[in-house]
Amino acid sequence: MPETESSTSITIKYKDSATARAIQKSITPDNLGAPDGMHIIASVKKNILEIDIVSDRSIGSLVSTLDDLLSCIQAAERTLEEV
Repeated sequence: MPETESSTSITIKYKDSATARAIQKSITPDNLGAPDGMHIIASVKKNILEIDIVSDRSIGSLVSTLDDLLSCIQAAERTLEEV
């Protein structure tokens, strides 16, 4: 079976760059533990968090990783709201 590659990008605009950077920092440890064949790059430009995910694993694996990442982002956003 030929190897396939799938990818997705997420762009989230926050009220300021400090919030975008805080969210980026909160998801960085999760990105370091990504499974083999899964590459996650998160960057901040002004108040925008950009996340690129590239996978040479199954599309299901990409969807699962995306779901986990979005859950972590949501938890970080809730935490910032409480602070």
